[in-house]
Amino acid sequence: MDTATVSALPAAPPSRRDLLMSRAQELEAAFLAEMLAHSGLGEMQGAFGGGQGEAQFTSFLRQEQARLIVNKGGIGLAELIFKAMAEVENVSVS
Repeated sequence: MDTATVSALPAAPPSRRDLLMSRAQELEAAFLAEMLAHSGLGEMQGAFGGGQGEAQFTSFLRQEQARLIVNKGGIGLAELIFKAMAEVENVSVS
């Protein structure tokens, strides 16, 4: 079988467990982004701070930082959210 045939095969759909964990991680990242915003992270001080550009793009930076925190293990919130969602939907936690 050549590589063209392999790449043409459809990917297996993600399991319900994987989908729930992905959503739980998204919620943790959203929470962390809000906490980073309230902590003042990313706000520039002095002559280079402020302006429309900073106001518009700082939220993107915080969202990416929060996503990276979650990818590195986060604060454990995603696991708690996942367990709660899995319990409601009767999905195996392990």
